[in-house]
Amino acid sequence: MSAKGKDNTNTADVRDDRVVTNSLGNPLNEPYATQRIGQHGPLLLQDYNLLDNLAHFNRERVPERNPHAHGSGAFGYFEVTDDITDICGSAMFDTIGKRTRCLTRFSTVGGEKGSADTVRDPRGFATKFYTEEGNLDWVYNNTPIFFIRDPSKFPTFIHTQKRNPQTNMKDANMFWDFLTTPENQVAVHQVMILFSDRGTPASYRTMNGYSGHTYKWSNKKGDWHYVQVHILSDQGIKNLTIEEATRIAGENPDYCQQDLFTSIEKGKFPSWTVYIQTMTEEQAQKFPFSVFDLTKIWPHKDYPLRRVGKLVLNENPKNFFAQVEQAAFAPSNTVPYQEASADPVLQSRLFAYADAHRYRIGPNYAQLPVNCPYASKFFNPVIRDGPMNIDGNFGSEPNYYATNTNYQFIQQDRPIQEHQEVWHGPAIPYHWKTDAGDIDFVQATDLYRKVLSKQEGAQERQAHNIGIHAAAASPEIQERVIQMFTRVDKELGDNVRKVINAKNAEENAKL
Repeated sequence: MSAKGKDNTNTADVRDDRVVTNSLGNPLNEPYATQRIGQHGPLLLQDYNLLDNLAHFNRERVPERNPHAHGSGAFGYFEVTDDITDICGSAMFDTIGKRTRCLTRFSTVGGEKGSADTVRDPRGFATKFYTEEGNLDWVYNNTPIFFIRDPSKFPTFIHTQKRNPQTNMKDANMFWDFLTTPENQVAVHQVMILFSDRGTPASYRTMNGYSGHTYKWSNKKGDWHYVQVHILSDQGIKNLTIEEATRIAGENPDYCQQDLFTSIEKGKFPSWTVYIQTMTEEQAQKFPFSVFDLTKIWPHKDYPLRRVGKLVLNENPKNFFAQVEQAAFAPSNTVPYQEASADPVLQSRLFAYADAHRYRIGPNYAQLPVNCPYASKFFNPVIRDGPMNIDGNFGSEPNYYATNTNYQFIQQDRPIQEHQEVWHGPAIPYHWKTDAGDIDFVQATDLYRKVLSKQEGAQERQAHNIGIHAAAASPEIQERVIQMFTRVDKELGDNVRKVINAKNAEENAKL
């Protein structure tokens, strides 16, 4: 859009009379006719309508996400139910009852776009809020923690969850080799969750979402807190057993996609209640582990949940590719008073996600309708040009901040970070690996002994799920798996060994 007025050209116009044309608007006489020499002779290169059709077909796919390729999405709204303006000054929270339109995309992490969505895998839970202060993305998962806290390990970790470069098959050795390496056993709590019942949700509607990362939220006075966000399903938690998930994966690989779409189509709109946990800087300094540790949860008894609002999904996309496949979520998409913390994995995501979208969709991906900040609008004459620019490119506006042009900068109207955290120290290479102590196993042990023990059969299913999967690995890797879970709880380690031995005996009997 030009700064001096909107161009009256609408690049999204579609003919109302439904006359079929080629991509440049030239009407087609007959859709399947091709120009050729005689009735049965070779084709002519001048047949642009044919070339237009075939050439676009060759390019109609964009690269799939890596990871989170298989996903489903729906539109809805977030409604404020409780006043948290003492914690956060973002405009979306300023009034009880205020609604902000949003888009939520759910996904599996490790599988390809055509893989099954009931497999054992973490689920993505990403929401884009179209706020009056710009687009805000909460790019979360359905687990409150993650496998790593060293961001440099992320590509390696994801590789081990995908396919062996020689066999092109999923590989249990790769999977467990990474996770059982002593320095990587910081992942054990997340692995416990992954191989619990919650590792195979029955639907996207019946699972929670969590920020995982610690964020920094400020109020308009400049007071700030560390914050974690919990999005809890109002439908309750429902899961599949490993046998149910495997069966459904073969019968309907889009089971969760179908469940979400059908539920909304029938008017059964899923909803989640949003809560936050907050922590002061002083509390963080006394915390038994780093507030930036993505592999740890904050105990609810010490940091209780505080209700914020309601997330409701009530509108299916009209076109999946345009509104879900092209949707671009990034933790760097934020609004005033909601900031990233110094969590190193979160810091790396601030770059990686937006960069992935520029590769996958193009440098002007934010101009697409599903991604554009239509509630706040966009003006920055320095960010322009590039392939597929569709917003008028600012017309005759100078492409730099010209001295004879009036610009408004409102940063000075709100508090900034300079009076908050202060960091000192040399630039050093730091590997945040699992130490020799047991602190990285404490919460995993608590999950097994204090949570799963209260759910009938949950501990047995945990051992069963681990053992069935690990039995496909080599004997050496199997032993490492057993030893890691023995460190969580001896009973768990013993039961995993029994399942592995039984599965191996079953396979040997087939030979």
